[in-house]
Amino acid sequence: MSTYAIGDLQGCFDPLELLLERCAFDRTRDRLWFVGDLINRGPKSLETLRFVRDLGDAAVAVLGNHDLSLLMIAAGRGKQHRLDTFHHVLDAPDCDELVDWLRQRPMMHVEGDYAMVHAGLLPQWDVPKALALANEVEAALRGPSHDEFMHRMWGSEPAAWHDDLHEWDRLRVVVNALTRMRFCTPDGRMEFHSKGSPDEPPPGFQPWFSVEHARWRTHTVVCGHWSALGYRADANLMALDSGCLWGGELTAVRLDDRAVFQVPCERCARS
Repeated sequence: MSTYAIGDLQGCFDPLELLLERCAFDRTRDRLWFVGDLINRGPKSLETLRFVRDLGDAAVAVLGNHDLSLLMIAAGRGKQHRLDTFHHVLDAPDCDELVDWLRQRPMMHVEGDYAMVHAGLLPQWDVPKALALANEVEAALRGPSHDEFMHRMWGSEPAAWHDDLHEWDRLRVVVNALTRMRFCTPDGRMEFHSKGSPDEPPPGFQPWFSVEHARWRTHTVVCGHWSALGYRADANLMALDSGCLWGGELTAVRLDDRAVFQVPCERCARS
């Protein structure tokens, strides 16, 4: 049995099929980890959602910011961007079932020495703390007040974690760290506007994964979200968004031995 972690799909289903063929994936014994952003901007979000859902226990998919956007729009709480391709899902006859399945996905997955999230972890959080906070968000997404949470979830304030945060502010910071963060300060204040190279951080900020003595470093964080970063792996980081949507590559890493598999992608994003 092998476990493959796969970067952001964003509705690019055809490259996923090619990648799984290259990996010789066997759904009867192997497992797939998806780092979030299964959908949006690419041409086949509907096919992607159906495929990952139908894998059942053979797949683990954490939620990314685009996945959460679909949940908000389906709940009547968000506005679509002109480049969004959610309509393939929203117009499908099984839309309600797919949205409900997506809403049940975790915000974070921890197994062995690996911790998978979509974007990153704040330096003040060790992995058990981050997992507990992720569970709080999951409870809000799945609970009877999930519609109200959708209304309160988006926004960039507060920009930093404090243990005394509560209610919607508390959950919003957790969502932003796990699904939107790229740069932060050493004390964990996040910046959400910059999407470029990690070598060109905004003044006073640095890539979240470069903060020294971050408490999560007991594990290797498996993540995506940052196409300008590309594929990057070291002792405590496995970043897998290699820009498939933008004409880069779709990347999988076999976690058992860190073997890397990649397929080239045609540009799927509309301009």
